[in-house]
Amino acid sequence: MSDLTAAEVVNVKRALAFLRVRCGGVKMLARALHTTKSSLRAPSASLVFRVARLAAVGVDDVLTGKYPPAGVCAHCGHQEEAAQ
Repeated sequence: MSDLTAAEVVNVKRALAFLRVRCGGVKMLARALHTTKSSLRAPSASLVFRVARLAAVGVDDVLTGKYPPAGVCAHCGHQEEAAQ
């Protein structure tokens, strides 16, 4: 049983996927989060705090899906401009 809702789990996994690319792989991400690779598969509340700290954003941003922002490249950080 998880402390997170299904929508929150999806948002946390999306943030983890983004950070995985930024950190250079699952092994490096796990090391940066001070956890194991296997614990990244089923996000917990404590992992959300670690993700937010690593990303330098608020916990709410991770849980609501505001992080990573839409249109940001995980490789270079470039953000697409909004269509006018």
